[in-house]
Amino acid sequence: MNFDFSDDQKQIKDQARKFLSEKCTTKTVRKLYEGTAGYDAVLWKQIAEMGWMGTAIPEEFGGLGLGYLELCVVAEELGRALAPVPFSSTVYVFAEALLAAGTDEQKKRLLPKVASGELIGCLARSEGAGAVLPKNIRASFKGGRLSGTKIAVADGMDADYAVVLARASEEAGERGLQLALVDLKSAGVKRRKVTSLDPSRGTAELTFDNANAEALGKAGEGWQNTSRVLDRAAILMAFEQVGGADVCLVMAKDYAMSRYAFGRPIASFQAIKHKLADMYVGNELARSNAYYGAWALSTGARELPLAAAAARVSATQAFDFASKESIQTHGGIGFTWEADCHFYYKRSKQLGLALGPQRVWKDKLVGELETSNAA
Repeated sequence: MNFDFSDDQKQIKDQARKFLSEKCTTKTVRKLYEGTAGYDAVLWKQIAEMGWMGTAIPEEFGGLGLGYLELCVVAEELGRALAPVPFSSTVYVFAEALLAAGTDEQKKRLLPKVASGELIGCLARSEGAGAVLPKNIRASFKGGRLSGTKIAVADGMDADYAVVLARASEEAGERGLQLALVDLKSAGVKRRKVTSLDPSRGTAELTFDNANAEALGKAGEGWQNTSRVLDRAAILMAFEQVGGADVCLVMAKDYAMSRYAFGRPIASFQAIKHKLADMYVGNELARSNAYYGAWALSTGARELPLAAAAARVSATQAFDFASKESIQTHGGIGFTWEADCHFYYKRSKQLGLALGPQRVWKDKLVGELETSNAA
């Protein structure tokens, strides 16, 4: 079994890295930290012109129809560049929700706008502290009307549409849940900006008061459809996290090679060597799980939920560890505003929570492993 990317896919990766190295630097991210915009609109338009939003969207719905493997290599480069754009919310989550549960009419109406960059989308699930569970969903969707409040919605301030997990009936648990599609510019929708650790990726609280909405998928399948979307998003986001973790390792190594103490590079000290080695091991473990996930995603393998959980856990841990150890390797300067280390640390935290807390994915990984072993 060959887990490597093809020459064409590697060429896409190289082109994406070259483009982002020119158009998106930490100076781009720093401007958002110091301003009020939720994302870089200029960069978003340029990425749209490259066609990246439509990478995995079928041609019949206005996309390029390339596939998930091509989207994975693009995602890794976006992670390396810390691209301050709502790509993950729109492409990994919103577009995948439409593909998984939307009608042909909904796909034909909205997916071409996603592919062109005209539409920004998001997913609204959480309603309170802790993990999102079926029993905790209180937002209601009945008779084409949506009411309730969703918190910590990534890119919610800038999104045009939202996919909302809501309760469509009084049936217990997940049987009463359904996804609803909402135009966030319509009456009955209010947004409140929420301060987050990473200002380059905006977060919002969305309140719906009898807002017009349309069903996305069948009643009773809301939880199942959400899980399918999150599995796909977890793998794509893992590539973003791997890209960010790799940059942290390179930054730490380059600084350790150039910083001298006691007449020699600090990279020659055993403590620093161990830091760099541990970062490398974590990154490679995350990459191998991300590649396994990419295979499962691109082939529709039955191991997809297992691969998604493994990729999510290992990539989140790798990026978190690498970002912290990069700061430590840089020493006192690593904690300063002028250094770039904190951008990667904050992005690692943002991505680590974007699809739910680690304990949820760890529990899912254990459950999938038990099911796999029992079979």
